[in-house]
Amino acid sequence: MKVYLNGEYVPQDQARVSVDDRGFLFADGVYEVCRIYNGHIFLLEPHMQRMRRGLTDLQIPADIVDEIPAIAERLLELNPDSARLANLYIQVTRGAAPRAHAFPKPPVPPTVFVAVRNSKPYPASYFQDGVGAITVPDIRWARCDIKSVALLPNVLANQQAHEAGVFEALFVRDGELIEGSHSNLFGVLDGELWTAPSSGHILSGITRQMVLEKAREAGITVRENAIPMSRIGEVTELFLSGTTTEIMPVVKLDGNAVGDGTPGPITRQLRDAYPSWIEEELAAATASHGARSGQTAS
Repeated sequence: MKVYLNGEYVPQDQARVSVDDRGFLFADGVYEVCRIYNGHIFLLEPHMQRMRRGLTDLQIPADIVDEIPAIAERLLELNPDSARLANLYIQVTRGAAPRAHAFPKPPVPPTVFVAVRNSKPYPASYFQDGVGAITVPDIRWARCDIKSVALLPNVLANQQAHEAGVFEALFVRDGELIEGSHSNLFGVLDGELWTAPSSGHILSGITRQMVLEKAREAGITVRENAIPMSRIGEVTELFLSGTTTEIMPVVKLDGNAVGDGTPGPITRQLRDAYPSWIEEELAAATASHGARSGQTAS
C-alpha cells in the first residue's frame, strides 16, 4: 500500500513521522474519514469543508485541504485493489517542533498524512436486525465539533461497549442522550425524528447532515433536540449514522429492548433509501468534476 506523507507517495511500512510531531505529543491535529464506493469518494467536499473549519479553529494552515482531492485520486491509482470499498483517511497535525505547550514560533510546516485503506463491510445482520448499545457518561471536552485526533474518551467508551458485547457506547450529558463514541444518534419520539442539535458537544457528522436533509425531503418531521434519558422508555426507534456505519439500527439499549426490539419503520425507510443516496451523490460529483475539467480544458 502506498500512502501520502508530506509531499511524497511512499510504501506504508516506510512512512515515518518525527517523535517531535505535535500530533504524537499533544494530539494537536484533526482528521477526516471518507467512504470510497467502487473507486469514487463519497461526500468528499463536505468532509473537506469540515476539515478546513477544524484546522482554522486550531490555527493550523488550511491550504493543504485544496490539495486533498488530487492526492486522493492519485492514491486510488496507486492502490487499485482498494477501489471497491475503502476508507480515505486524512490527518493534519501542527507539525514537528521542540516540545512546548504553546504553538511553535516561527510556525513549522504541518504534517500531512493521507491513506486509502481497504474496508470490510459490517455484517448484513447489523443493518437488518439491529445492534446493541450501552450508555456512558460524557467526559469529553466542550469542542467535540472539531474532529480532533484527541479521541481517548471515545476510545475508552467504545472499549466499554466492546467489553459489554455491544456495538456502540452512547454518551449522556446533562441527562440527555447525544451521540455515540464514533457515530451520531437519531431516535423516534412522539412519531418524530429526534437528534441532538449541532453544538460543541457533538460532532455534526456529514452523514448526519444527509439524513436530516433526506428525512425532511421524505416528509418526516425532524426535531433537532437531544433525547432526554427521562423519556428513553418512550423512544420507539434508535439508529446510528456515520461514514462507515451508514444507517444502523439500535434495537437494545443497556440490555432493554428499544420499541419492539426490531428496526422501526422510519429507520427501515431511511436505511432502504441509503444506496440511492450514494448513487445520486456520486453521479452529481462525477458530473461536477466533468464540468470543471471541461472548463479547464477550454
